[in-house]
Amino acid sequence: MTPPGADLTVGDEVVVDVGPVAHGGHCVARHEGRVIFVRHTIPGERVRARITEGGEGDRFLRADAVEILTASEHRVPVRCPVAGPGLCGGCDLQHVSTAHQRVLKAEVVAEQLSRLGRVDREVVVEPLADEDGLRYRTRVEVAVGEGGGSPFVGLRRHRSHDLVPIEDCPIAHPRVGEGIAAAAEDARGRELTGIAAVDVVAASAEEDVVLVEVPADGRTERITVRERVATRAGERELTVDARGFWQVHVDAPRAFVEAVLEAAAIEPGDRVLDLYAGVGLLSLPLAEATGPDGQLIAVESDDLALAHLEANLAAQPQALAVAGRVDDLLGVPRKSRRRDKRSRPPARSHLLPPTADVIVLDPPRTGAGRGVVEALVAMRPRCLVYVACDPAALGRDTGTLGELGYELRGLRALDAFPMTHHVECVATFEPPSGRP
Repeated sequence: MTPPGADLTVGDEVVVDVGPVAHGGHCVARHEGRVIFVRHTIPGERVRARITEGGEGDRFLRADAVEILTASEHRVPVRCPVAGPGLCGGCDLQHVSTAHQRVLKAEVVAEQLSRLGRVDREVVVEPLADEDGLRYRTRVEVAVGEGGGSPFVGLRRHRSHDLVPIEDCPIAHPRVGEGIAAAAEDARGRELTGIAAVDVVAASAEEDVVLVEVPADGRTERITVRERVATRAGERELTVDARGFWQVHVDAPRAFVEAVLEAAAIEPGDRVLDLYAGVGLLSLPLAEATGPDGQLIAVESDDLALAHLEANLAAQPQALAVAGRVDDLLGVPRKSRRRDKRSRPPARSHLLPPTADVIVLDPPRTGAGRGVVEALVAMRPRCLVYVACDPAALGRDTGTLGELGYELRGLRALDAFPMTHHVECVATFEPPSGRP
């Protein structure tokens, strides 16, 4: 017997009542027992949803809301002409008031911590300095395409390689907006032949916007830009590759440095680890906080970022930049590594100390993982500060830390990506006594 709703397929439309927000920029709805993740909705709405992915046998379906039958009080007109079903996939929450976006993100963080981390905690997402969620992004990559015989620059549709042409982006910093317009003009003039994408970068310590042309093979000219970060603890200037990783919200570098320094509570003479350090946004102020009698060890695996990290820490004799993957240096076997009875786990690097007073880590979206977390706890830090870009990864690693005796003592959630479902968290973990 075919279960109810099993015959739904791509293109079908159904009327559904929208349930809670879910991690990933959509809300949960059900139709005759089938779970449907519906974009462009708000909990409590009634919508007509068009199936965009999935079919018989799939655990769930994906859909877009193509008609709002009963609207939420928090629904607002979208602030971008290419935001909506079938259009640009960059902004999930353009249709939600900026204040309520933060409420929804807080619900997601709290749910992931409870379900995966077994920690119940009220979460408040803090706004950063932006124009009501607009004009904050200092880096945007636009792809180069051609339609109807006319070249253009654009952004990709949701879960697609297809492009939506643009002349501007409402979440882009005004200087980046000017750069996008210039790239669009270059495309129309056929000056981007052979170019797959253009990175538009407005670095805070540079007068001019940088446009980095990316050929199809990805090999670009290396351009160094300077970023200035002004915090309560002072102003610092760092170098970074124009295409390298840097927090894209114009206010995020300041907010992250201040949040981490407050959470870490570094004391002069401390030994501090900064893992997944990048170019040293956190490493430099952490090194300064340890003082001449302390030690800061920063770990980074990307060669280009490492070169900038070393340069940015050059004036701090108590700081050491270490090249390598965090898991490898800690002696943690990689999950993807094929092993047999003759293989051995990687040896723990002698460059990492056996103990540390404070550990700061900013892992990739997949999180640190059990092996790395266990190795860090074995170093017996009095405080572990975890910067997380993914609530699910934070939830999983929170659960592991709890099993090992480290409690979640502090949490700040920062709205570093307004108009999208992304949220950044700074979580502080300590053993019950303050020292294991």
